[in-house]
Amino acid sequence: MFDLSMSPWEFVVRAVVVFLFLLFMLRLGGKKHIGELTPFDLVVLLIVSETVQGSLIGDDISLIGGLLASGTLFVLIFVVNYASWRSKNAERLFEGVPKILVRNGQVRRLALMQERITRSELIEALRREGCTSLSRVRFAVLETDGTITVGLRCNR
Repeated sequence: MFDLSMSPWEFVVRAVVVFLFLLFMLRLGGKKHIGELTPFDLVVLLIVSETVQGSLIGDDISLIGGLLASGTLFVLIFVVNYASWRSKNAERLFEGVPKILVRNGQVRRLALMQERITRSELIEALRREGCTSLSRVRFAVLETDGTITVGLRCNR
């Protein structure tokens, strides 16, 4: 239970590598998927967690090994959060930047394409905000958490 099959530093290095890999893959996946977990996304998330478990601790089933790996992950989360709070560059690196999808009623097709958002998904998000016409949209922004913020023109 307390005997390690590898050095403590190997647990730390493994945890860092897995953390950075998963962070990179999540950023590569796009913001849309962070805010909206479909059943498919949940299944993928569960499978990924199972597959990286072996990468974190290898064949080691000791209590100390699991605590070292998970402790390292918590430290990394703290470091990323702190760096994002202190530095705009780190925040952009780890969390991304908001993306304008609609400006003054005009859909920015390139932005939709880059974020892999269909026009029907955009229209659905606009309807959720009470907008029934693109001409009423001053802006629609895909936030870093995957939500879409909509600003409507005032009726005069």
